[in-house]
Amino acid sequence: MSEADPGSRIEGIRQLGNVVRAMTGIAGARARTARAQIAAVEGYADTLGDALAQAMAGLAGDAPPAPGRPAVVVFCAEQGFVGGFSERVLEAVEADRAGGDLFLIGSRGAAIAAGRGLVPVWSAAMPARSASLPQFADQVLAAVFAQGDLRPVSVVHTVWARGQGRVERLALFPLVAASDAPERAAPLANLPAADLATSLSLDRLHALMTRAALRAFVAENEARMAAMAAASRQIDEELAVLEALARRMRQEAITSEIIEIAAGAMAGR
Repeated sequence: MSEADPGSRIEGIRQLGNVVRAMTGIAGARARTARAQIAAVEGYADTLGDALAQAMAGLAGDAPPAPGRPAVVVFCAEQGFVGGFSERVLEAVEADRAGGDLFLIGSRGAAIAAGRGLVPVWSAAMPARSASLPQFADQVLAAVFAQGDLRPVSVVHTVWARGQGRVERLALFPLVAASDAPERAAPLANLPAADLATSLSLDRLHALMTRAALRAFVAENEARMAAMAAASRQIDEELAVLEALARRMRQEAITSEIIEIAAGAMAGR
């Protein structure tokens, strides 16, 4: 190894470290923004849930079940550097598919799903900005209900908590009323009770789909931060080794020069 080799490698690794830190900062900012938006969406969904409970009090019985083929919306990773993020989600889908059409979100996840033999009926890229997710939820639901009939809808996505991801599957539609919910008086309404309940159910479905997208968005960016943290530690370790090697090579070069100068001086005498 020449004396220039460690120096050039050190510079290259330092530049890589700068890239890793930049990616970590971007992922952290995106995750923080999306977490704040989740709280607002959950408040909206809770309000719709209360209104729906009141509307269903005007029905003679429970809301009729959605008769169509079930739809499973799966949120995977849009980009790389997230470890086994998409693989864990797809493993959960394979373990508990329970039939139904697969709607897959995330370009990186779609490529991995193709390698596993999972073919979605529809797929799309995850938006890069969390502010675009409410509109994106509209696009997802438009694809789910493209045939015009209502159908059961569930989502599979990752929730990030306590430094690790957990894959969850949630049924979003139709709404299953809690068995311990208090009885409510039927509200005064201009619409038929069934139409009002259906309309509120679809509005709440949009809110819950937006929440699922935000949670998946947060989880992907948190997973990227964890992967970048591991890469940063590896870079620091490699940099320390190379810097120690460079110091040793400089010391050896200085020692060799001193020996040559001393030998020349002895020969001159």
